[in-house]
Amino acid sequence: MTNTEIMPFRSSVPQSDLDDLADRLARVRWATELPADQVTDGVPRGPVRPGWEYGVPLEFVQRLVAYWRKDYDWRVWEARLNEHPQFTTEIDGQQIHFLHVRSPEPDAVPLILTHGWPNSVFEFLNLIGPLTDPRTHGGDPADAFHLVIPSLPGFGFSGPTHEKGWNRHRVARAWAELMRRLGYERYGAHGNDAGSYVAPEVGRTDPEHVIGVHVTQLFSFPSGDPAELDGLTEQELEYLQFLKFFNDNMSAYAKLQETAPQNLAHALADSPAGQLAWSAQLLAGTSEEHLLTNATLYWLTNTAASAARLYYEDNHTEHPTEPTTAPTGLASFAFDFTPLRRFAERDHANIVSWNEYDRGSHWATQDAPDLLIDDLRGFFRRFR
Repeated sequence: MTNTEIMPFRSSVPQSDLDDLADRLARVRWATELPADQVTDGVPRGPVRPGWEYGVPLEFVQRLVAYWRKDYDWRVWEARLNEHPQFTTEIDGQQIHFLHVRSPEPDAVPLILTHGWPNSVFEFLNLIGPLTDPRTHGGDPADAFHLVIPSLPGFGFSGPTHEKGWNRHRVARAWAELMRRLGYERYGAHGNDAGSYVAPEVGRTDPEHVIGVHVTQLFSFPSGDPAELDGLTEQELEYLQFLKFFNDNMSAYAKLQETAPQNLAHALADSPAGQLAWSAQLLAGTSEEHLLTNATLYWLTNTAASAARLYYEDNHTEHPTEPTTAPTGLASFAFDFTPLRRFAERDHANIVSWNEYDRGSHWATQDAPDLLIDDLRGFFRRFR
């Protein structure tokens, strides 16, 4: 018999786990690296920051580890997380951890937010107040949301996973069941990074109840047919060149996690400095506190392996070839992947909002939350 009970949850990490982390950070064996004058070879590196051509530099990791040991306080962020109602429930044999923050506005629209990798529910903490209670955050109370913010299966307090097959489609089915279990008859879905894969599938999975899908990326690429490239503008061709550069030079994490995630998992389960560096390749542009909070969460829950498996599972499944049909909105930020609309419309047949911004990044919740909040409000206003 399936257990559908929803149980209250609070993070309460044993002090012994934090003491063990501190002890390991005091005994790091550092990697070697090439001197700075040997790092560059005159080849243009595009978006790769100077000194990062080989990956996350030693100096960066050493500085962050020192901060982690001496100044970072997990208890501060644990307390911030515990300010919000949290729960766990079992769906499809997997524990699911989630925040459920209801708005004081009775007519608020339910909205499920899905984070990415190597992020977590901490990605959305600073959006909770403005989205649930716009009245006290300078907004229109008519734009309020009830928020459901789950940890992806295998991530943080939802992890680890214990079965194969937790790809975007299985996650989307779990999210639809979670919203049904919470009593929401109509709701929206938003996602970033991996969440931008999941959210459209929630719309595909539960079309009778999903009113709209909002994402910060639409991962739609050319199929390889040269005819698809006919008529592209110079700007569009430059974008495709950027995609090729990123795939050739900056996507090692994706290739490894898609093919053999367990190879690296042993090292990440044993070395917090390794976990920090592995997370930093994508989160280095956020604040030190945000990067360390996510690295600490992955470390304390020992979910580096199960989080990485999302890539493997998604890479080893057949995906629908039909486009999604839920009303879809894109908020694309300056230092991120802005897809070509012709390809996006091939995969998503009902794009009703497309906004590109001149600031912000892949982690817009951290560096452009005001733009993201306004875009979310504007997109869902049409469905209220």
